[in-house]
Amino acid sequence: MAPSLRRRMACWLYEGMLMFGVVFIAGYLFSTLTQTRHALDNRHAQQAFLFVVFGIYFAWFWAKGQTLAMKTWHIRVVDRTGHPLTQARALLRYLVAWLWLLPPLAVSGLAGLPGGEMTVLLCGWIVIWALLSRFHPQRQFLHDAIAGTRLIHAAPADSVPLKKPNTAHR
Repeated sequence: MAPSLRRRMACWLYEGMLMFGVVFIAGYLFSTLTQTRHALDNRHAQQAFLFVVFGIYFAWFWAKGQTLAMKTWHIRVVDRTGHPLTQARALLRYLVAWLWLLPPLAVSGLAGLPGGEMTVLLCGWIVIWALLSRFHPQRQFLHDAIAGTRLIHAAPADSVPLKKPNTAHR
């Protein structure tokens, strides 16, 4: 059974906050290497660069089992059989996970919605997407079902009981 929806969404929000640091460093690196002087110059190239950086970040950590946010919330990603993800499956999960954002962004772009309405549409879609996990037999998100992955509870390493030292020899 998957961790609770509340815990998975808290992890998702925490991951978003951590991604600000990744965006900052990657954006600085891109701007320095391309000598971009204005934020809107090379905008599409920078977005493509960030897409690749995010893909590397997530595929790397998911293949190891968890990101920093997932460690904090004691969540691990595994394949359907409970084994660690391969790099290819982690990359597939990354690509399919864009279903969290792309449909409402595409609709708002095509409809020419202003920022406020786009935000409402995006937030509504995220809530609907998250609630759809209630209909999955194992309570998994749809992108995990599509990618052949699942989220599981990961007990913290320090909660494993340690063996007591043998004191009989003293």
